Amino acid sequence: MLEYIIPIFLILNQMSPYLLFGFLFSGLLKAYIPNEKYIGYIAKPNFRSILLATFAGIPLPLCSCGVIPTAISLHKEGASKGATISFLTSTPQENVQSIMVTYSLLGLPFAIINPIAAIFSGLTGGLIGNKFDKSKPIEETSDKCNGKCGNNKKQIRLLQALHYGFVELLQDIGKWLVIGIFIAGLLFVFLPEDLFSTYLNNPLLNMLIVLIIALPTYNCAMGTIPVAAALMMKGLSLGAAFVFLMAGPATSIATMTVIGKALGKRSLLIYLINIIVNAIMFGIIIDFVLPASWFDMSIINNTLLNDNMVHEISLFESICSIGLICLIINAYIQKYRSKK
Repeated sequence: MLEYIIPIFLILNQMSPYLLFGFLFSGLLKAYIPNEKYIGYIAKPNFRSILLATFAGIPLPLCSCGVIPTAISLHKEGASKGATISFLTSTPQENVQSIMVTYSLLGLPFAIINPIAAIFSGLTGGLIGNKFDKSKPIEETSDKCNGKCGNNKKQIRLLQALHYGFVELLQDIGKWLVIGIFIAGLLFVFLPEDLFSTYLNNPLLNMLIVLIIALPTYNCAMGTIPVAAALMMKGLSLGAAFVFLMAGPATSIATMTVIGKALGKRSLLIYLINIIVNAIMFGIIIDFVLPASWFDMSIINNTLLNDNMVHEISLFESICSIGLICLIINAYIQKYRSKK
């Protein structure tokens, strides 16, 4: 039984300090820089709006489903198709937490390349969207909050930050984070060590397989990171792992359905093609262009587990893990009580 639990626990231990800091930072960002401070700057159909929409989305802790109401609201307020597509593309791929967790599990090169890819794909998607799709929306899509998400109570901003970071945000992504860590642990235990290196030893084939899996399924940005790390330890090419990190959080059946209805089929096609092309392009760059010495697999092996499943357990990391678990439980208890 321990052989199944230990990988999950060690992955959680490695991620938890960075997650807690990321949730805190996201809460401070939300409390002190509310949406209305920058929404007005990205509501025009020009390159400046695309650029600002792309960079505005990077720090926001929104997943591929959570970004939809914000993006559609932005579009209703007058944002061009390009700015909306940029926001939809860059935001779910990367945020403060995922950058820090990527660094903790996969190393510095991945933590640098991931936001660069998110920014580049956001810009290309926005430019193509403005160029080839100037049609009006087919139908409006209502915000899933139905106008009830706001909190009108006068609270101290720090308390607002803590509530958003450690309650609201955990309610949105806590489940997917737990699922990602759990799947990563199971993959480590059950997948053969030489699965990809022996049976699927082709980087391009790896990328196509990952794309087929990632595009229709819902994947939280942080939930994909431990899964990608586990697959890399089983021989998945670095470029294919990056394809999963990039395409997984940005797409899902739910996302595609809403984009198609709200922005039109042409925008949906531009959105998907842009993500697929950029994901494969960056995957190829990592596998065939960048020096292999940049990506030290020993970092990943030492971060998670070695062959003998020996790992020095840090007291600080364990405390952070226990704290994170308690916060997730508290967030879902509050969510249940609010529904009641």
